[in-house]
Amino acid sequence: MNKTDLIMQIAKTVDLSKADAGKALDAMIDAIIKAANDGQKVTLIGFGTFMVTERKARDGRNPRNGETIKIPAARVPKFIPGKAFKGSIK
Repeated sequence: MNKTDLIMQIAKTVDLSKADAGKALDAMIDAIIKAANDGQKVTLIGFGTFMVTERKARDGRNPRNGETIKIPAARVPKFIPGKAFKGSIK
C-alpha cells in the first residue's frame, strides 16, 4: 500500500473526499515530524511511538577494502510498535 492507496482507504472509511483525506494525512505526518524534531515523543495508543534518537559516533569498516572508517554521530527517527499493533500481526 502506498500513500495514494492509504488516502483512498481513509476517504472511504470516514466518508471524506480524497482531497480532505490527503490533507488530513499530510497534516498528521507533518505534526509527527515537527514534534519529533522538537525532541518530543508522539504516542498513538495501541499503534506505536515515534521519536528521534541520538546515535553515537563509531568506527566501521569499508566492505570493499576492509579499511576502518569513522561513522559520525547522527539523529535518527525511530518507531516502536504498540502492543495492539504487534498483537494484530498474524
